[in-house]
Amino acid sequence: MLAAMPDSAPSPLSVGGVPSRAGGDACPGTLRLHRADDGALARVRIPGGVLAPGQADALLAAAERFGDGDLHLTSRGNVQLRGLGTECGGALAALLTDAGLLPSAAHERARNIVASPSAGLDGSPSLTVWLRELDRLVCGSPAAAALSGRFLFALDDGRGDVDALGADVTVIAEGSSAALLRIGAEDEVFRIPAAEAPRAALRGTEAFLRAASGSGAWRVKDLPDDVRVELVRAIGSAAGPAERRPRPRTATPPVPGPLGSTAALGIDVPLGRLTPAQWRLLTDTARRYGTDAARHSGTDTTRHSGGELRLTPWRGVVIPFGAGEAEAADALRRLSASGLITAPDSPWTGVGACIGHPGCAKSLSDVRAEAGAAVGAPGRLPVYWSGCERRCGHPHGEWIDVVATPDGHRISHVRGERRDAPTTVRNDPARLAAAVAGARA
Repeated sequence: MLAAMPDSAPSPLSVGGVPSRAGGDACPGTLRLHRADDGALARVRIPGGVLAPGQADALLAAAERFGDGDLHLTSRGNVQLRGLGTECGGALAALLTDAGLLPSAAHERARNIVASPSAGLDGSPSLTVWLRELDRLVCGSPAAAALSGRFLFALDDGRGDVDALGADVTVIAEGSSAALLRIGAEDEVFRIPAAEAPRAALRGTEAFLRAASGSGAWRVKDLPDDVRVELVRAIGSAAGPAERRPRPRTATPPVPGPLGSTAALGIDVPLGRLTPAQWRLLTDTARRYGTDAARHSGTDTTRHSGGELRLTPWRGVVIPFGAGEAEAADALRRLSASGLITAPDSPWTGVGACIGHPGCAKSLSDVRAEAGAAVGAPGRLPVYWSGCERRCGHPHGEWIDVVATPDGHRISHVRGERRDAPTTVRNDPARLAAAVAGARA
């Protein structure tokens, strides 16, 4: 197994066919660790956010054995391990491989797939077959090994939640027999048979890699306009009929609490950080009460033990639930007592932040502590606190942007590509909290 590699070195796993890009792709993975101020960082790709309880156990074992013990959820439904020793890469990779979390060393950073977390639980189409097939195809494509760690696939069950996240290739379910293929942020989509959706997504991805060769583009949006237009035209000619369907402006995450009566439980995680005790409780809840993907995919109608966890792109968890209302109420009480968000009226609902100081050298402030100090009544809009202008992990759609600057905190209202004139609040915690609450309202 490979040891951890510094984030400044080119990855030997991607040699051959990688488009020429200035500076190299420093996006972290599990075979290539990123050096942060609190130790090394590993990002474990979890396609669709779907974890079996045994895999969740393995992630916790990795966090406790090699890192700070906590598990950090990302805006793509992945898991980050922080505080790692820089020489743990080989042992970490071996542990994750044994758990089925690292099926291909060459493709581990290419497995960025988000999926509607409530799919198949509330009458919407299941995405299980698509998810498994797309991951298999990506891991089996030599060309896909050249994808940047930033490239993103989205599988949407038709509700528009992950279609709104700005993926490079999006597939949208249209009932059980048809699908729509979207490339980048284009309003134009192409109608394809549902059974062909994963392969169409891969073909679109391989076409992007050919178009991006030598351009320096990491993602579809980075392509020159004329190249992007030609790419979409070429993919469309090989796909199906075109129609206009603008991407939704705002993503709507699952509401914390019971989903679809008690078909699932939605849980949000304050600032996306789970302690070992919270992670164990979530895993034990899935193991005790959960059902697995087979039941919801239509491939099996019996109840399954073991269950699964679905990590969401909004730093939450959905647990498919196989018990009744009393059991659901008891599970939610336990999860709430552990500090997790189990109801939409929590003051933490919609509050997010990057890792901030002292974990990140670029951060100008301990934005997590500041976000906690400013938590009050729930706001209409989500708010995201960033320690610097990079805004790592920020949401999409409409949100309140709070950025630490040398002069204080700059607050602005973001609506897709538009941003209102900002307000700057200098170092006054009370005024800052009031300004953020006012903006969210």
